[in-house]
Amino acid sequence: MKKISSTQWIAISMIVGIALGYFFPAAQYPALAIAEKAVSSVFLRMIKSLIVPLIFGTLVVGIAGHGDDMKRVGRLAFRSIIYFEVVTTIALVIGLVAVNLVKPGVGVSLAAATADKGAEFAKTEVSFTSVVEHTVPQSFFESAATNQVLQVVFFAILFAVALARVQGRPKQVMLDFCESLTEVMFKFTALVMGFAPFGIGAAIAMTVSSSGLSVLRNLAVLVGTLYGACIVCVLLVYLPIAILSRIPVRKFWGAVKEPALIAFSTASGEAALPLAMERLEEFGLPKRIIAFVLPTGYSFNLAGSTLYLAVASVFAAQAAGINMPISQQLVMMLTLMLTSKGVAAVPRAALVILSGALTMFGLPLQVVAVLLGVDALLDMARTVVNLLGNCLATAVMARWEGEFPDKIGEVAA
Repeated sequence: MKKISSTQWIAISMIVGIALGYFFPAAQYPALAIAEKAVSSVFLRMIKSLIVPLIFGTLVVGIAGHGDDMKRVGRLAFRSIIYFEVVTTIALVIGLVAVNLVKPGVGVSLAAATADKGAEFAKTEVSFTSVVEHTVPQSFFESAATNQVLQVVFFAILFAVALARVQGRPKQVMLDFCESLTEVMFKFTALVMGFAPFGIGAAIAMTVSSSGLSVLRNLAVLVGTLYGACIVCVLLVYLPIAILSRIPVRKFWGAVKEPALIAFSTASGEAALPLAMERLEEFGLPKRIIAFVLPTGYSFNLAGSTLYLAVASVFAAQAAGINMPISQQLVMMLTLMLTSKGVAAVPRAALVILSGALTMFGLPLQVVAVLLGVDALLDMARTVVNLLGNCLATAVMARWEGEFPDKIGEVAA
């Protein structure tokens, strides 16, 4: 049993979870479904409890511990934002090409769906002003309590820069505290990950049990379109970027495969974040770059979510029988890109953004009700692409900053 790696245990738990969900559906076995939800929720809650202290401690030590100033932080931020925008734009193009070639919405009936769900999501107002306001915390403790990752990053950067200007014992005491906090949280992560196979198996079982595999029959083309576009994004965007940036692909995959499995099986980027940070540090990337780029990417580098929004929005037009020209599609995509930044902490953020766009462009909100049937499966794909993209962005930024390690660490599987 000891020879089985943690990655293999997670893969086994996913298979067992699919079997449990398929043979013991929630409608027939409600008690089992409740137990699966409880185990899954406990795992996700434990993971989320790690995120804020880990990010805060790592980022403060990474910046203040090495005497960084705002100029150096600003350079990293500028490069990261440029990279994020280029990659998400390419992902947007891939999504548009895929949905226009395959046309998954043609022939889909909206007659049985209602607009209630879409109207519910569309109530959440998203604007450029709200995105900017969402970035800056009014209370660190409020942001920490609600896991507002971007706000925690913003506060931690300012705190670290201020700490870097302090001299003497106060600075050393705070650095020692943050360094100790980081070390403890990594050990905490290792303890929580021992529970991962159970939490992940339960999450997969709950998804299959409640949605069932039969839901794929009507929307199999849509699911296949998104998954195909995600694979194209990984092979034709991520892989060339890794090669051009001289990142050893095999060793990089060895570092991120376990967090990727967690992201896919739980459909939660937050669930994979602590382990991804730990694995990238073992890979040899500097703490300050990991702590800045990886969490920031969760709001600004969502290639998987961008793909989904492109596919889902044009799918809505196709299902409604509306012939939307490419020019109008591009305008809608630009709107989606601008409004999707910085709202990752909003529950079902992609559906919130999509609902607002459908209302703005006069497309039927009934599509949201249709998408909810397979949203769990779609979410798994877009989440793992988001995670892989952010891990790759961290490695690329380390290369651009001249801090990519000469010797890559071997990460245990």
